[in-house]
Amino acid sequence: MPADIWTLPAPNRVFVDSVNMRHILRWRPPQAVCNTTVLFSVQYQGEFELLVKNGTWMDVFDCQQIPFAHCDLSFEVGSDSDYDLQVRAQCGSEVSNWTKLGSPFNRRNTQLTVPEMTVKTAGDTLQVLMEEFPLSAAIRVTVWRKDEQQKMEYSLTPEQPMLHIEALQEGKVYCVRAQLMLYSGVRSSSTRPHCVLVTGPEILAWRTPTTVTVTLIIMLGLLFAVFWSVIHCRPGSCKNFLRKKSLPDSLNVKVIPMVEQAHNEEFWEPKPQVLNSDSV
Repeated sequence: MPADIWTLPAPNRVFVDSVNMRHILRWRPPQAVCNTTVLFSVQYQGEFELLVKNGTWMDVFDCQQIPFAHCDLSFEVGSDSDYDLQVRAQCGSEVSNWTKLGSPFNRRNTQLTVPEMTVKTAGDTLQVLMEEFPLSAAIRVTVWRKDEQQKMEYSLTPEQPMLHIEALQEGKVYCVRAQLMLYSGVRSSSTRPHCVLVTGPEILAWRTPTTVTVTLIIMLGLLFAVFWSVIHCRPGSCKNFLRKKSLPDSLNVKVIPMVEQAHNEEFWEPKPQVLNSDSV
């Protein structure tokens, strides 16, 4: 295509700002007078497009005719192969030539920063939470007791960004540090050790004062109710309130006294006697 067709200057200073597997293509807009907003479009060509699709350039779906001077390519750059990138400007019906990235970009060259994490304890459990999780990466967490050399390593992924370690020893200090790691083996620097004290199960710690407080409140309430009743209860109302009710007729039982008669009479009971022959 003849060069004089491209009447609009092309973007310049094209580069990739890649941090923690987030790849942002940036450029400088052309210095040209435009009656409307200058729009930009971005294309990419990876190893698959170059070898399988015979050098086809693919449009970045979210970066077609955009008014911004940057484009997020984190989704398009999905492998560890080299990618060629290019961008062009458009002002109304005028379009510029494509400006290519100076050299192919590979996501393995991304800059890895030290991960930010929050470490806290809940009873005898240690909790580690990552503040921000990068794409296509894992975070290796190392945990150890401060007075021991043995260390435990765990791997956190975007699907599981939180770590729970239970049944830790009460009264001991545990330390944690983390390191961002790509699947290609590239690693970031490790965080500084973050040490916390494990206080043990918190059940007894809150149960005792809570029980005492509730018991005290109930006792004070009962004492207040009794005191209020004694002061505000009038003699007539208290008498009616405490009046003894008579039993129904069905429950009235007549008690008949039983009089035991004294029998002073002596009863004679005949007894048989045996007589000797001399007395006959």
